[in-house]
Amino acid sequence: MKINHSTDRSDTEPHNRESLASALQQQGYVTDNALISSLYLLQALGKPLLVEGEAGVGKTEIAKCLAQAQGRKLIRLQCYEGLDAQHALYDWDYQRQLLAIQMASKTDQPGNTNSEHNGSNAATLYSEEFLLKRPLFSAIASEEPVVLLIDEIDRADQEFEALLLEILSDFQMSIPELGTFKARSTPSVILTSNGIRELSDALRRRCLYHYIDYPPAEKEQQIIRSRLPGIDENLTVQVVAYVQKLRTMGLRKTPGVAESLDWAKALMAVGVNDLLADPTLTETTFSCLVKTRNDLALLEREHASLYEQASDAEQNR
Repeated sequence: MKINHSTDRSDTEPHNRESLASALQQQGYVTDNALISSLYLLQALGKPLLVEGEAGVGKTEIAKCLAQAQGRKLIRLQCYEGLDAQHALYDWDYQRQLLAIQMASKTDQPGNTNSEHNGSNAATLYSEEFLLKRPLFSAIASEEPVVLLIDEIDRADQEFEALLLEILSDFQMSIPELGTFKARSTPSVILTSNGIRELSDALRRRCLYHYIDYPPAEKEQQIIRSRLPGIDENLTVQVVAYVQKLRTMGLRKTPGVAESLDWAKALMAVGVNDLLADPTLTETTFSCLVKTRNDLALLEREHASLYEQASDAEQNR
């Protein structure tokens, strides 16, 4: 049995660059022209988009906000070492197959040795009905276009990359028992990587590419305002200046935009509107910024100079 569904590559939700940027902005995601062009080409060309950058700069949020902006379902595959086809593509529902065998045996007459009948039962067991659709299969089997996020692909093994090539090239996958399964709709595929290991050339050739760096101060302020509309303006400036200086100090785990947002939320939660007003209270929120003991010790040693940076930024506003 061969499953051969036709692939409709036409996008039922055409977007130009301006409307796409506006839709993402409504979801609270601050973009730039380069990212908008990459996302536009993702839809126009029907090619996957590989997004690289440091942890916490907003790579995963791109897929989440794109799905919300387009009203599409988000299907996420979180990658890890040892990830294989059984957990990413599909598996057989062995319990249901066993139950089907038991039910069929009850209906068979005693002594029935009809090979054609038994062969028919065996073939039926390996049908789409008994497939467990994992994230990749679910994305191409969906009747409606979805956003497929393959998160932290660099954590998976090179062997898993090879499994992806057929899907990323032709939006199809091969099932030995059934044949080739072609996508019912074209998903918008976004892969993210933190650069833990180098990805293969074969994977990169199949993707569009975009890199996200730590944002400049003005853009990071804009991101915080977008996600935390009620934040005090002076606190926004201080937080960004403090974190931007912290990123230059050689921490083991450099804080990203996600940490900036978490810290700003924490400061608002404890009632801090000015970093300089109550240093002791401010220091109780450092758990949002640093994630290792050595980084915490470094932060405590350099706290005074970081305060000066925040103070200078506020005065220069």
